[in-house]
Amino acid sequence: MTKIKHLPFVFVFLASVAFAQESPSPTETASTSPEQTPSPSPAALTTRNVPLRFVPPPMEGTISLGIFDSNDKLVRVLHREAKIDIFTIDENALKTTWDGKNDAGEDLPAGKYRARGYLVGRLRVEEVSPTAHPPVADSAPDHIPVKLVTNPLVSDTRAVMDLGIGFDGKGSFLKTMDGLPLATVNQASNLARVAIAKIGEKPAIVWQDDGATAKEFNIFNIEKMMAFDCGFFELK
Repeated sequence: MTKIKHLPFVFVFLASVAFAQESPSPTETASTSPEQTPSPSPAALTTRNVPLRFVPPPMEGTISLGIFDSNDKLVRVLHREAKIDIFTIDENALKTTWDGKNDAGEDLPAGKYRARGYLVGRLRVEEVSPTAHPPVADSAPDHIPVKLVTNPLVSDTRAVMDLGIGFDGKGSFLKTMDGLPLATVNQASNLARVAIAKIGEKPAIVWQDDGATAKEFNIFNIEKMMAFDCGFFELK
């Protein structure tokens, strides 16, 4: 992991919006009518660019960072299981950029937004053999309580979080209950359902089912997670 000198108990966060200047229209000549004057492309009119800088939590692992709107709804998964070295190191902090769009590539309205996420330590995933059958769908648990590692850089009251389980076309993954993906469990396509459970100090158990076969996994070190918060900013 790239070593970064942490700023004591302070998160550094900058947000700005840069606007590209519209190129002046070419001067009309006798042979050029207004209808023939080419229109500038939408991309040339306005570019939204929000640089984000933050001090990473002091623990090794991967970073998942989300953008949330004023209702605390996740609107963009900015980074998913990202390694430290994909960020730019800038003045004792990590730097990344948000383009003001949601996960569908649509421009979001101006307003107040928030960037926050989690650093997840290295998990150990072991498939159980023989394969056990997952719990009945109606009673399958979709989250478990997990005690977080305290982040010494911030005054954060989130000592315990609800950790959920989800799936997409690539496989199963651990996530926050508001939808931020945190760590891949197993790569598989065509999953139909997943479930998660944990009893006492034993490792967490994840089940996944594609309708034909079921798999069960033990997840070790699931408590090695640390929250961080970049704060609020205005998107213009």
